[in-house]
Amino acid sequence: MLKKNSSLVLFSGGQDSTICLLWALSEYEEVYTIGFEYGQRHKIEIECRNKILLKLKSLSKEFSSKIKKDTVIILDGFKDIVKNSSLLNEKDISYSKDDMPDTFIPGRNLVFLNYAGIVAYNYDIPDIVGGMCQTDYSGYPDCRKETILSMEKTLNLGMEKEFNLITPLMDINKSQTWQIAYSLYGFNILEIIIEESHTCYMGDRKNRHIWGYGCDNCPACALRKKGWLAFLDNNPELKERYNVHG
Repeated sequence: MLKKNSSLVLFSGGQDSTICLLWALSEYEEVYTIGFEYGQRHKIEIECRNKILLKLKSLSKEFSSKIKKDTVIILDGFKDIVKNSSLLNEKDISYSKDDMPDTFIPGRNLVFLNYAGIVAYNYDIPDIVGGMCQTDYSGYPDCRKETILSMEKTLNLGMEKEFNLITPLMDINKSQTWQIAYSLYGFNILEIIIEESHTCYMGDRKNRHIWGYGCDNCPACALRKKGWLAFLDNNPELKERYNVHG
């Protein structure tokens, strides 16, 4: 029997997964987290995720009581079998003919969800929450709704459980993603996401922009920046607060 009102969030320490964690905290009484270290170029996100969890717990007693066990899975094998992804080495990011960046790691989200299913099985958790999105994304096929629905069916068949793979960001853009966090928890949460989360593929934590840290050049930074500026356009009171004009 799976527990009711508990969830497991795929939490990388990035903007989207942080907002999914916040969404889960607004929806569930118990929120577990899982992260992955797979040789990623921006492995600084592992350090960031720990800081975010600590900061959220210290922010309110509600968060502290709801946030349960965190699991980090070490997946060294990706570097051995994925030869051309710039997310696993230091080469410049390039694009294929269909404009998909070579940061794509084949099957990454499928592997993540499989491990998440195992952890959810062991803790009797029915709902697995992920930040996959097919609106504002880099074209990765394992972020599409069709893929997630198929994976949900596979997990349920393979484990004889009734898991729900929940993707709150699937059909919205990055501006609307920021809006979720702001609508749920206000300005202070925006500041935590900006200061503590990490999205930049280059792992740049030296350059601080109005939207967060990053190289301001990679696909992840481009999406984050574009979404933030559109979000500010929709919230004039924040444009004044962040001293953004025009």
